[in-house]
Amino acid sequence: MPRKTNGIEFEVHPRPTKGDDGKPLLYVRPVKGRKKTFKDLEAFCCKYRGLRTGELQQVFGVVMEVAGMWLSDGYRVETPLGSFAPKLKLLGEHTDPKTIHGRDIRYAGLEFIPSKDFVEEGGRNREGYRRSNGQVGNSQMYDAGAMDEALRRSMRLGYTTVPDFMIFSQLKRDSAKRYLDNLCVGENARLWKVRESRRWLYFPKKQVSKE
Repeated sequence: MPRKTNGIEFEVHPRPTKGDDGKPLLYVRPVKGRKKTFKDLEAFCCKYRGLRTGELQQVFGVVMEVAGMWLSDGYRVETPLGSFAPKLKLLGEHTDPKTIHGRDIRYAGLEFIPSKDFVEEGGRNREGYRRSNGQVGNSQMYDAGAMDEALRRSMRLGYTTVPDFMIFSQLKRDSAKRYLDNLCVGENARLWKVRESRRWLYFPKKQVSKE
């Protein structure tokens, strides 16, 4: 059966929680790396929507200037895309409203609530969905056979390090270190580690001296 080549490409990732079978529950998200720039948007609108070159940039510039002015005064600004409002952060811990003054408040960015029409436009997916064939996330961490093979291959010098294990396991740094560290604890620990300068060396447990 031919592989689907259209539709939204998605990745599958493991969640921290596990299902009844002991394996991590999964979630999906659009595949990383797919993006359109403002330059792409402007070129498309000029070619297919009758806008003049630079017109879209000019409109966005004016909107950003005026909306920014209103937002800086504390207004919520409603647009066809959605509404924008300033977010505030309270410094320190307070229980009495009378102790809170202007110096205790900091600007904390913007809140964006998409409009119903914009949400509907973004959801008009006519081509369905297709799963990415690439290995994503750290789901391979839960494949015991794959991890054992990665550990074996990374021990080519009689020990492994986090960067070496990352290469063979395809795990991200934090996950690779956490996996190796977990193998160093417990009554049936498989590894022991030694600090060398700024890195950790992980040795098979059988190499520990009995003396």
